[in-house]
Amino acid sequence: MLAWPDGTWVPLLFDGQPALSSAVLLSPDGGLLTGQGAWQAAAAAPDRFIPTPRRSPEQITVAGTQVDGLDVVAATLRRVAEEAQRTARATVSDVRMVVPAGWGPRRRTWLRQAAHRAGLAQPRLVEAPVAVAGYLVASGVQLPVGSFVVVCDLGAGAEVSVLRRGPTGFEVLATLADPDAGGAAIDRSLTEALAGGDPSSAPEQGGWWALAASVREAKHALAIHPAVTVALPSGSATVLNAPVLEQAAFPVLRRAARLTGEVITAAEIERTAIAGIYCAGGAAQTPALEKVFIEVASLNPVVVSDPGLAAVRGAADAGAAAPAGEPVTANASPVPSVRRAAAIAVPGFASLALVSQFLLTPVWSGGGVLWRWATLNWGELAMAAVFAVVASLGAGTVIGAAVAAREPSGSSTSPGAHVGTGILASASLGTAVAGMYAVVGSLYIGDEVGPFLRWALLPIAPIVVVATVMALVAARAWRTPRGGWADMLAFPVGSVITATAGMVLIQYSLVADRWPDMVVWIDLAGRIGGLLLGVAVVMAVVSPLLLRIILAAPLGVITAALVSRPASGILGVIYAIAVTLWWIRQVWTRIIRTDPRPVDAR
Repeated sequence: MLAWPDGTWVPLLFDGQPALSSAVLLSPDGGLLTGQGAWQAAAAAPDRFIPTPRRSPEQITVAGTQVDGLDVVAATLRRVAEEAQRTARATVSDVRMVVPAGWGPRRRTWLRQAAHRAGLAQPRLVEAPVAVAGYLVASGVQLPVGSFVVVCDLGAGAEVSVLRRGPTGFEVLATLADPDAGGAAIDRSLTEALAGGDPSSAPEQGGWWALAASVREAKHALAIHPAVTVALPSGSATVLNAPVLEQAAFPVLRRAARLTGEVITAAEIERTAIAGIYCAGGAAQTPALEKVFIEVASLNPVVVSDPGLAAVRGAADAGAAAPAGEPVTANASPVPSVRRAAAIAVPGFASLALVSQFLLTPVWSGGGVLWRWATLNWGELAMAAVFAVVASLGAGTVIGAAVAAREPSGSSTSPGAHVGTGILASASLGTAVAGMYAVVGSLYIGDEVGPFLRWALLPIAPIVVVATVMALVAARAWRTPRGGWADMLAFPVGSVITATAGMVLIQYSLVADRWPDMVVWIDLAGRIGGLLLGVAVVMAVVSPLLLRIILAAPLGVITAALVSRPASGILGVIYAIAVTLWWIRQVWTRIIRTDPRPVDAR
């Protein structure tokens, strides 16, 4: 499978299936057939068929020919590499491979050499139970630090491990394996049961492999069909259904259940201390699994969602639903760009500009020092407070995303948790800055602080509430959004600039000396400012360019018509509502994931 930094993934397809058998067949010309092609050719050339290359020695004798075991495994990996490159339309540089926890250094080095021979980049090996445990945490299963969990990996064989979650990841405490307690043993039992005493069922005959291939496909089909017809080597056919599968699987699952009990004993922990027993792997979907585990070992297992891909998804940090189409390759990174970080300064300077104009351009009325009062543009104060919050939230998001991007692999703290913390801290900072604007304005103008606090804090209250909700969503959602958190929560800079220019022109039209020859131009400046403010609202709320163009004209006309001293506060509140709607849209988009397409192959 291919996975991207935002958690989206796409399965690689081989012969139309999202899985590739490791079986290999040596053709007479020295080439190596892989996957379904190897199984099909095995019927005609059984002596050239290698069903389990990973269990084969370094040198294999096939039809009188010596074959390097690394070349056999590399043939399958090479096909995976080619399909990954074709699907991603780029070279995949980050390669992760799931290995059994019981593999030692020699086997792991051997697999790395096979990957290198296949043309893959140096792989990072992830132990299967650790990968499954990571997938569980990512999918929302609560496994607190210090808890114990049992992972029963039922693939071709069975490997059962006890893990403890530490502050920096999962640690394998004990692991036991049994090659005859997994899916391969179930397939073999079914094949023997269906073949009966037919002489063509001997392992050295091609009929055995033809039947074995049919049984494998029929077993998978039983997941969606009540019964499947299987052709026998003798030419007749038989029906494979759930009771037949359960009867063949029972002895195999019994071995897996006993193995699970033994590994818990080997880990020297009480069963009551185990947070859960989770089964993964293709054979975990066998219907009789839960019943056998309860009867044989008094254990209540839980089959993880998507058990066949749970380990590989955990290793790749992949969690989103697979996209319907092929991925789009782009150069995006969860690490905030320099341009994105610099863009934070725009709403910050806009806020300072607006609050400065607000304080320096009041309209004074009254005849004396004691009886003077100021008429103020409260909408300008509201917008200055809004931009202070926008700048703070932008800074907090960028800092949180940067910290998350540099978090070491395997950390117990998710990227979303860092971003959520940054949002909460920056929302508090923005609120404090807005409150400071109110206090400073009250002291500078010499008026009661109440109206200043109302116009500085009330417009930003909905924004802070929605941002807090986003912080909780970010902390709970393990996936990094497309392009990273910093890009997702980047408020449109164009809207900030347009709105600031509009409010500056509006304030100018309200306080400028209205000389007879300047009245028309002053009024025109105010109307243009109102028009710009309406356009800025549309830029904040609407994303598609065509829809922006359609909505900007009528809304701009409306806001231009509203320009007046009594309505100045309304204009500021309208823009604060637009900023709130923008944050609501980001929260909503994050929850329903409207665009899960990947942007950068890993």
